[in-house]
Amino acid sequence: MSGSEPFDFQGKHVTVAGLGVSGVPAAKALHARGAAVTVVNDGDDARARAQAEELRALGVTVRLGDGATLPEGTGLIVTAPGWQPGKPLFLAAREAGVPVWGDVELAWRLRGPGAAPWLAVTGTNGKTTTVQMLAAILKAAGLRTAAVGNIGVSLLDAVLGEETYDVLAVELSSYQLHWAPSLRADSAAVLNLAPDHLDWHGSMEAYAADKGRIYQGNRVACVYNAADRLTEDLVREADVEEGCRAVGFTLGTPAPSQLGVVDGILVDRAFVEDRHKNAQELAEVSDVNPPAPHNIANALAAAALARAFGVPATAVRDGLRAFRPDAHRITHVADIDGVAYVDDSKATNTHAAEASLAAYEPIVWIAGGLAKGATFDELVAKSAKRLRAAVLIGADRALIRDALARHAPEVPVVDLERTDTGAMLQAVTEAKRLAQPGDTVLLAPACASMDMFTNYNQRGDAFAEAVRELGA
Repeated sequence: MSGSEPFDFQGKHVTVAGLGVSGVPAAKALHARGAAVTVVNDGDDARARAQAEELRALGVTVRLGDGATLPEGTGLIVTAPGWQPGKPLFLAAREAGVPVWGDVELAWRLRGPGAAPWLAVTGTNGKTTTVQMLAAILKAAGLRTAAVGNIGVSLLDAVLGEETYDVLAVELSSYQLHWAPSLRADSAAVLNLAPDHLDWHGSMEAYAADKGRIYQGNRVACVYNAADRLTEDLVREADVEEGCRAVGFTLGTPAPSQLGVVDGILVDRAFVEDRHKNAQELAEVSDVNPPAPHNIANALAAAALARAFGVPATAVRDGLRAFRPDAHRITHVADIDGVAYVDDSKATNTHAAEASLAAYEPIVWIAGGLAKGATFDELVAKSAKRLRAAVLIGADRALIRDALARHAPEVPVVDLERTDTGAMLQAVTEAKRLAQPGDTVLLAPACASMDMFTNYNQRGDAFAEAVRELGA
C-alpha cells in the first residue's frame, strides 16, 4: 500500500483508530468502498456510544474502550490525527508490517480524476488565519475554493462531497502531516516553528521534520519565513518537483524571490517578470485586519501561495480587505477611558503570545493557565520593556510570575489565586486599575485554558464579557 496511486479497498480489512470528527467520516467512506471496517476507540462515553450505534447500523464493527489491540486480519490502519505514534496499536502494526494513514492521507488517496490542487499551510501559529486569508484571496479571484483541513471542515468531506472546487486552501497540523506520507501539495507554506506538542512528537527535531513533510513533492513553490531560519532549512531539505521555487516572506524590504513590506505596502518580488529589477504592489498594510506584525506576516504567506497559483495582485488586495478574523485572535473588544482591551485568547503558547505582545505598547498583560511544559523566561525577557503591569491567572501562573521576577522585576504583578467563574472579571478589574490612557489591556495567556475554561473560546468570551461589564 505504498505510493499515492488509487487504492482498491474492496474486501480489504481496515481498522479505523478513533471516532470523532475524522474517524466517523473515514469509517463511512471506507465502508462505502467495500472495505471490512473495524473501528477501535479508547473512550466509551455517551458520545462514542451514539457514534458507534450509527456506524453499526451501516455494518461497521466498533470496539469501544479498546484502542490498544490490533484487530486480526488488519491490512491498513486509518487513524485520527491526535493518536500518538507510540501507542501499542501502532507498535503492533509496525511489527506486523501494517501501514498507518491519517485522515488527510486517506482524503489524498480518495481524490478523483482532475481533483482540485491543494495549497497547504502549517506552522506553530497563524495557520487558521493564513488559510482563511488565502481562501478569501482565491475567492476574490473568482475561484471556487474552501478553507479545509485542521480548520474544522473535514478534508474527506471536501474531497468526497458533491461540490467541485478549483483549488483548496488546506490547514495541516503536525499530527496530520505525521500520518500523511504521500501528500503532495501544489504549493505549501511553513509559517514559523517554535517548541510545541513535544510530548507527542518526542523532540523538536521530530516536530520540525513532521512540519517539513508539507514541502515534499511541491510543484510550484515552497513558501518560508525569512525571519525563521528553521523554515528555510526545511525547504532546503525537501524533495520537490523540478522547477519548484523557494519563496520567502519578510516584514522588511523583500529580496528577489520574496514578498515583503515597503513603506506600508505589501510587495511581491517573486511572481513578477525580472524579479531582480521589478516589484508588484499587492495591498496596503492597512488592508490587513488587524495590522499587527504577525498578522501582516500571515497575509504575506497567504499572498505568496495565491500568487504561486496565478492569482492577480488586485485579488490579493480585495481578498485581504474582505477577510474577517475569527474571534479571540487579537480582537479589539472595547476602548474604556482611553485604554484599549484586546482579546487574544488563542495565544495558547509562548510563541503566539510573543507575537501578540509585540503588536502593542504599553501593555497590561493578562496571562496564565496550563503551561503544557513551557518555560517563560525568553518570552518575558523579550517583552519586558512593553509591560506596564501583569495580572496572572490559572494553574501555572507561578511560572510566569517567577520569569517576571527574574527578567522584569520593576513590572507590578497581581497574582490571582481564584479559579472560579468570577476570576476573569477580577483580572480585568485589576488590569483596569493598573492601566493608563494610551495603554492596551491584552489577554494573551501563553497557556492553554482547560484549567479554568472549556477552551480558549470560552476564556475569550469571559474576558470580553468582563470588559463590557466594566464599560457599562
